[in-house]
Amino acid sequence: MSGLCKKKVRVMVTRSRPFSIKRMPGFSLLALACFFALYMPLAPLVVYSFNAGNNIALWEGLSLRWYVAAWENDLVQSAAIRSVVVATIASVIATVLATMAALGTTRTRPYRGQTSIYAMVNQPLMVPEIVTAVALLILFALIKESTGYHGYAYLVSAHTAFCIPFAYLPIRARLEGMDRVLETAAADLYATPWRTFTKVTLPLLLPGILAGAMLAFVISLDDVVITEFVKSAGQDTLPTYMLGQLRRSITPEINAISTVLLGVSVIMVTIIFFLSRKKT
Repeated sequence: MSGLCKKKVRVMVTRSRPFSIKRMPGFSLLALACFFALYMPLAPLVVYSFNAGNNIALWEGLSLRWYVAAWENDLVQSAAIRSVVVATIASVIATVLATMAALGTTRTRPYRGQTSIYAMVNQPLMVPEIVTAVALLILFALIKESTGYHGYAYLVSAHTAFCIPFAYLPIRARLEGMDRVLETAAADLYATPWRTFTKVTLPLLLPGILAGAMLAFVISLDDVVITEFVKSAGQDTLPTYMLGQLRRSITPEINAISTVLLGVSVIMVTIIFFLSRKKT
């Protein structure tokens, strides 16, 4: 009788255990296959960035020659600085707009058109990037023709518009996962909406805002398609400079630049991951 009871208890514990996809048959093998499919192509890129020779496919010894060459290349330096400046400005503006949009779609009563606003904010994610680039090219061409202005505002505006949904998603997810008990308590203590936001909501939301800003920065820093269509002469960013070099001649210098960009992206995505996991 005791053995039967133990068996029933074991069955009940097994049934009450929450579902986890990690326990599915073949999950580990599938995860390992995906890992190799995604990251194995990057291995030759990184390895040959340390090649001493001029050939990107023929190993001629270990060297930091191409990292030094990229560091001393004035065109690479100016393109890198331009990329960082554009990405910083675009990510800051996109994060502010995304935060406002997230608050407007989660911290209000349901209203007509709320779903449409959500779809509009995320439109750059649903439309192919090349379509967005062509649309921006036509729009900015009309503005350039009528105003005669050819500055960096077009590039920053295009990157901002494209990065808004990438900043919006982690911020909205953070808001939806936040416990509203503290906000309700602040309202019960006669705190104004602005004071509740600055003293309660914003500190709790900060990890999501930082994650959204960093994700927007990485997306802007790595963008090629929109930048290639929107930029004017002399406005090459680092990715478009690399694209231009690939059309002329390919050297391991491109590998070195790509490896640095890859390292920066991996570091920032890792930080975003840990910020997103921070509990409210």
